[in-house]
Amino acid sequence: MLGKRIAKILVFTVLMVFVAVKASAEESGEEMFDWEPLMEAISQVESEGNAKARNGNCCGAMQIKPILVEDCNLILRSRGSKKKYTLKDRFNVKKSKEMFVLIMSKYNPTNDIERAIRIWNGGIRYTVKGTQKYYMKVMAAYKS
Repeated sequence: MLGKRIAKILVFTVLMVFVAVKASAEESGEEMFDWEPLMEAISQVESEGNAKARNGNCCGAMQIKPILVEDCNLILRSRGSKKKYTLKDRFNVKKSKEMFVLIMSKYNPTNDIERAIRIWNGGIRYTVKGTQKYYMKVMAAYKS
């Protein structure tokens, strides 16, 4: 009798933890959206996937500027995180993708693909005209 009761409590506790974690992720904008195909397309357009690529102050496979690293760190700090990205992290594909997801969680919480592409190219105050060529290139890579 006591064993069944403990099992029920354990199952209930696990379910409650799962619900709390899922709610927390959704609240922070970090829900289970798969950005991987788009990040791969962006990496191909930006650097042909070269993690060591450099172009002016843009670096890494996703060609990240220092200001984006700063913005990521501000977002993390505002969320109470002790995590911090460095400029060197731009050369790490995994960390570059983490920064992409973090930026999208703040500035593109609806996970809009077009908006994501335009933000990545033109910043949060992008114009459609100013990002159109880039958008078309990324979409071609995304669809292939």
